Amino acid sequence: MKVRVRYAPSPTGHLHIGNARTALFNYLFARRHDGDFIVRIEDTDVERNVETGIKSQMSYLRWLGIDWDESIDKDGGYGPYRQLERLDVYKKYAQILLDKGLAYKCYCTAEELEEERRAQKARGDEQLHYSRKCLGKEDRDAEHAIRFKVPDNQTYTFDDIIKGEVTFQSEDVGDFIIVKRNGIPTYNFACAVDDALMKITHVLRGEDHITNTPRQLMVLDALGFDRPRYAHMPLIVNEQGKKLSKRDGSIVQFIEQYHELGFLPEALFNFIALLGWSPDAKEEILSREALIERFDEKRLSSSPATFDKGKLHYVNNRYVKALSLEETKDLCRPFLEKEGILNGKDAQWFESLIAVFKDRLSYGAEIVGLYRDFFDKPFALEGEALEFLRQDGVKTLLETFKGKLEAQDEIDPDTLKTLIKEAGKETSMKGKLLFMPIRIGVSGQMHGPDLPQMMNLLGKAILVDRLSRAIASI
Repeated sequence: MKVRVRYAPSPTGHLHIGNARTALFNYLFARRHDGDFIVRIEDTDVERNVETGIKSQMSYLRWLGIDWDESIDKDGGYGPYRQLERLDVYKKYAQILLDKGLAYKCYCTAEELEEERRAQKARGDEQLHYSRKCLGKEDRDAEHAIRFKVPDNQTYTFDDIIKGEVTFQSEDVGDFIIVKRNGIPTYNFACAVDDALMKITHVLRGEDHITNTPRQLMVLDALGFDRPRYAHMPLIVNEQGKKLSKRDGSIVQFIEQYHELGFLPEALFNFIALLGWSPDAKEEILSREALIERFDEKRLSSSPATFDKGKLHYVNNRYVKALSLEETKDLCRPFLEKEGILNGKDAQWFESLIAVFKDRLSYGAEIVGLYRDFFDKPFALEGEALEFLRQDGVKTLLETFKGKLEAQDEIDPDTLKTLIKEAGKETSMKGKLLFMPIRIGVSGQMHGPDLPQMMNLLGKAILVDRLSRAIASI
């Protein structure tokens, strides 16, 4: 039997990190087992649908590197793939259930249902289930919903890939509506019918859906459909162990925002894959192809996945380091241009900026903060760095280098490299006693990025000023 899985977003918003993980795990599962990955649009919640929701979600799935075999733009023979275009399908199967006596029409208004619930609460009823007062009534002309008649005293058990055996009792589930008064199906009914008709073999989704599973199993069983295999993934939590909420301002929530911040899609794909799944080796920096090859659903975690911002930045930094200098310039350019930082700067200065910060860069937008820290941080000589400058011959070295620098009309990394060598030769300083004093003298730091590139970034005026202050401090 060919593996077929689905990601079924609602067009009620943009692609959230939790939904992206669901899509990604389904994608990896399908590709690992040479199966089909379907994107099905569950748009029956008409009042909450956002006009740009589906276009945005599908656009950012593609940006992440997730493609699909069937969807609204790629018919695989099981469409339509938008639920509002399948209303006749749901009507057909609702009628089958009515004809079998497994569902019934409910004529109660919302006000009547609310009054019934209030009465149940007042009596102290443990379960607030529908009273079935419409069961057996028949009024063809009256407006009605359709309710599923939940079997009495029946046990529903399924073998969850992650959680193991899960059991529900039918008495814990009241007769639920499968078609609303406006003719639109409810989530659990439409989902179950679609999974069956689209031959979905496995359903990988968040554990917040586990309470939906018994209702879907009831519908599938009543219609004589095969059950898919379920896997309910623990939710993503923040670093305080609380459920990741769209209102949690401490974490960027939407894939669109990561794109706008200059994160790399390959890195985000890699990071999301580690939210609740782990490879069978310690290496965590894995390409999409490697993740497909290594993906094993048995290694999906049963514990909540912690969204670690530090780890995300580490993973993205690893991918940034692997970029060429030109690719990194393309990544950073929009953010620098937006802040006007490149105004009046030549190509060599831009290249020096990227060369200096490339290895420290976690995402594109961060280049602005790194630039400002570099130029705004006060220059100071103290502690071990200052002591290093007080060694014999260092003052002469700095004076010699400063003099050569002042004699230059223009500087660039190659010129600075030559001046360092000349100063070292004239003062008989080499190795650590050549490069570290100059680094300390212009940056106040004993370690850092490529020295000529860093000095070129500072510019001649700042270099001369700092060298003068360093010489005076010795």
